[in-house]
Amino acid sequence: MITLYNTLTRDKEVFKPIHPGKVNMYVCGMTVYDYCHLGHARVMVVFDMVARWLRASGYAVNYVRNITDIDDKIIKRALENGEPIDALTERFIAAMNEDADALGVLRPDHEPRATAFVGAMHQMIGQLIDNGLAYPAPNGDVYYAVRKFDGYGKLSGKSLDDLRAGERVDVDPNKEDPLDFVLWKAAKPDEPAEAKWASPWGAGRPGWHIECSAMSCHHLGAHFDIHGGGADLQFPHHENEIAQSEGASGHRYVNYWMHNGFIRVDNEKMSKSLGNFFTIRDVLQKYDAEVVRFFILRAHYRSPLNYSDAHLDDAKNALTRLYTALKSVSPADTAVDWASPHAARFKAAMDDDFNTTEAVAVLFELAHEANRQQSAALAGELRALAGVLGLLQREPQAFLQAGAGEGEWGAARIEAAIAARKAARVAKDWAESDRIRDELLANGIVLEDGAGGTGWRRL
Repeated sequence: MITLYNTLTRDKEVFKPIHPGKVNMYVCGMTVYDYCHLGHARVMVVFDMVARWLRASGYAVNYVRNITDIDDKIIKRALENGEPIDALTERFIAAMNEDADALGVLRPDHEPRATAFVGAMHQMIGQLIDNGLAYPAPNGDVYYAVRKFDGYGKLSGKSLDDLRAGERVDVDPNKEDPLDFVLWKAAKPDEPAEAKWASPWGAGRPGWHIECSAMSCHHLGAHFDIHGGGADLQFPHHENEIAQSEGASGHRYVNYWMHNGFIRVDNEKMSKSLGNFFTIRDVLQKYDAEVVRFFILRAHYRSPLNYSDAHLDDAKNALTRLYTALKSVSPADTAVDWASPHAARFKAAMDDDFNTTEAVAVLFELAHEANRQQSAALAGELRALAGVLGLLQREPQAFLQAGAGEGEWGAARIEAAIAARKAARVAKDWAESDRIRDELLANGIVLEDGAGGTGWRRL
């Protein structure tokens, strides 16, 4: 029995899919005008983990994560670069997929692009107009009439009075109410032709919110199980999705809303607008991708996650301990026995709102016991359970030597130093042997002498 925290009800609830044994899940994806940052990595890794656990629990999961490939920021960047919009978006979609692959994120079942669903957006906007919830404005825009939708604010907990109190003075004169939001944007004269579509209301392009309503309903139906995304999307994006989708269909849109917490730097949310973001590619220049995945997963998905080199170093050291256990005891090739004590505790943690913090603690207990008992069966269980989270699937030595070939101390130089140290030991030149060992250690390489010779790993 899986329980999850539902943002809509602000409580943990027992998960009951609409169709027994099947889960339909939609997650808001990336706006592709730049490289993904670590905040995007958290969304991708968290909901990859959710999909993996639902599948491990026996559900057939239909996972949809969209791509926003038309947006004001995309148009602005393309004009700045002097390149076509589709060339810009294709480049950053490829980069996003490279980053996701590096982090061990499985591809969604469907990855719809907004530009392929403009017709579906027209239909939904037309339905909202027919239902009296939207209106064309004199400037060619189409707006959603927020006050005509009962229950606006139920996801975010914001009341219309609170929102009205926070209005800016310079209200758009084309809106009937300052709280109304755009569904269709009229084309501007200076915008490229590829950023414009014909519509019943004139040439233009969709607003940001309507695209997710149209794409999710196309792939999953007008009523589905789980909708996810970062906490920053709760308002206004997801609030507006509810208003659009329920306003068009006349019934409930999503049963369970899930939001992952922010990644913070110096207690501020990591974001491009604040300029305090680190791209995934920047981070992967310094840290192994599995370390980054582990850093994200060992925190509970709803909790804030503080980014720093110190925290990533700590994650690397912790993951190294797990891989060292698998190196010390060769794991048996075995499937998970969910009746075993460790597996049962792992499952209980994951069933409790995807509590990866407790699940990872079970992995460390297993590593300790596998080492203490020199048990191949326990090492196999460790690897199998970690595999559910997308961890510990490499050969231990491959991880422990990760980074080989980069910088001055690549694998070839390290092996040459080990050979020189071996020659010094044969010649009983202990001072030279110690000097080589200390030089390697000073550069982050630990030598491990054993019966089979000298191995090495990186600190």
